[in-house]
Amino acid sequence: MIDIHCHILPGIDDGARTTEDSLEMARAAVDQGIRTIIATPHHRNGKYNNVKKQILQDVTELKARLEVEKIPLTILPGQETRLNGDMVTSLQEDEVLPLNNTAYVFIEFPTAHVPRYAKQMLFDLQVAGYKPIIVHPERNREIAEHPSILYEFVRKGALTQVTAASVCGKFGKTVQKLTHNLMEANLTHFIASDAHNTTTRGFAMQEAFREVQTRHGNEAVFMFMENAQLLIDGNTVHRGEPQPVRTKKLFGLF
Repeated sequence: MIDIHCHILPGIDDGARTTEDSLEMARAAVDQGIRTIIATPHHRNGKYNNVKKQILQDVTELKARLEVEKIPLTILPGQETRLNGDMVTSLQEDEVLPLNNTAYVFIEFPTAHVPRYAKQMLFDLQVAGYKPIIVHPERNREIAEHPSILYEFVRKGALTQVTAASVCGKFGKTVQKLTHNLMEANLTHFIASDAHNTTTRGFAMQEAFREVQTRHGNEAVFMFMENAQLLIDGNTVHRGEPQPVRTKKLFGLF
């Protein structure tokens, strides 16, 4: 199993605080059946700035420690970057780090809204040769209220990644329902842990894939798993024809 979104690098964001925390997360990942993780520390989210050069160094150091500890886990470099108007320039100037040095780039929106310039920036990234992946859209308040926003982004080429804990209902039933609605509408393409620790924000990948199998069948499980492999290899991922999300409001909830 491959986890393309994880805050396992120590001491650089709100994920693992120490190397020992990173090792604890690594062992937990292996117990989940995860063999490869893309380390994706936050960048330009208003609190943390982790540029490409530093991330590559931290990945190298953690990989060396994993070898010493004989933990069978491969760590690859990545970054979770808050959407900003300088993204194309930052990528071209080697500040922003695509996932495993491919064309795939994580895009994070603020929790409460989608920036007005998001449509143009997602377009500009694709024109520049990148493949933007919107992370955890199911946890964005504006998208939850208006899923048509995400439909338009995906229809015009963006990809998305939902969180394993959302699939399982760990962020609540409303988020869980939206997550599965996005799957049914072909509006998401990856499942990843977004793990920050082994307690409050763990991996939950096995549980998530069991839930996907129950609700959507084996074909969906294989698609999500294969897309993670295709991503780290830099190949084109599977994507179904996007459909609008049809939801019924009940007391303000989806």
